[in-house]
Amino acid sequence: MIQERLKKVLKLMEEEKLPQMIISDPSAIFYLTGKWILPGERMLVLYVNLKGNNRLFVNELFPISEDLGVDIIYYNDVQKPVEILSKYVEKDKPMGIDKNWASHFLIKLMELKAGSAFVNASEIIDRVRMCKDEKEKELMRNSSKLNDIAIDRMIKLIPKKYSEKKMGKILSDIWEELGAEGHSFDPIVGYGANAADPHHVMDDSTVKEGDSVVIDIGCKKDSYCSDMTRTVFYKYAPEHSREVYNIVLEANKRGIEKAKAGVRFCDIDAAARDYITEKGYGKYFTHRLGHSIGIEDHDFGDVSSANTDVVQPGQIFSIEPGIYIPGEVGVRIEDLVIANEDGCEVLNHYPKDLMIVE
Repeated sequence: MIQERLKKVLKLMEEEKLPQMIISDPSAIFYLTGKWILPGERMLVLYVNLKGNNRLFVNELFPISEDLGVDIIYYNDVQKPVEILSKYVEKDKPMGIDKNWASHFLIKLMELKAGSAFVNASEIIDRVRMCKDEKEKELMRNSSKLNDIAIDRMIKLIPKKYSEKKMGKILSDIWEELGAEGHSFDPIVGYGANAADPHHVMDDSTVKEGDSVVIDIGCKKDSYCSDMTRTVFYKYAPEHSREVYNIVLEANKRGIEKAKAGVRFCDIDAAARDYITEKGYGKYFTHRLGHSIGIEDHDFGDVSSANTDVVQPGQIFSIEPGIYIPGEVGVRIEDLVIANEDGCEVLNHYPKDLMIVE
């Protein structure tokens, strides 16, 4: 177990008067143990107890050779894992459950009365994971460096007029060449009208002169995610498209300038959104300003008008304003930032000034 991270979880459990907790999310288990286990439909549980009676329950199909600093309880496919788990818990105490545990496991545990109450304790582990330690920050920097290289290569391919789908296939090869573990999310390459769809699914479209080209990509490196969007233009940028681009760029800069510890997330969102609205394009900015990121591309927490939480040092999140005018033009500019007391560190270094690709 990674003791400093475990201590933070136990501290929050104690504050919530929660003596025991079941953690089932493989990402959270990796965060606490350094070990990836992807169990499919089989039960995987890290049981954490304030008394230190921690156990990892895992199917014997996933043998663990490392010393994870926690007792491992194996079961096989003909055994009943929830019944085995129930023998190790404190049945007269409340039990915390994380949000990803399958309901058929939870219902069985409830039927066995393996806890005096069952509580959604997801935010305990989520909030610990939100603030990255120094090792995590460095891993995020490394992942973002690869993203800078990859997006440069992708932009230079635009004149070849490959289809969006072909660009996506090439990106997979780029990640492999750079030593990444693949995509951190489904990439987006959108030409022209497709760029005005914020979550466009790549198709057989090819680029035309005057198109905006939205490229939203990220990789996983050493289990940590990167994410960045750049918008460029092919051959030339129509006057209206230039106007839209410059508004989004200024909104991106204002969001970054606002981002620091002690500021509310909703106020960061407003710094970018209010400017876009002031310029008359508010209805075309259709999503939140950003999302948290780390082991998962979308970690717990976001940068939105609804999130009144205060930013903590070490939180990493995206600043990604966009304007999407259907059938005409789409522009999004996205950077990741690490919040600190004095401002923020921007993880992406690829240029953002309006770019024409010849």
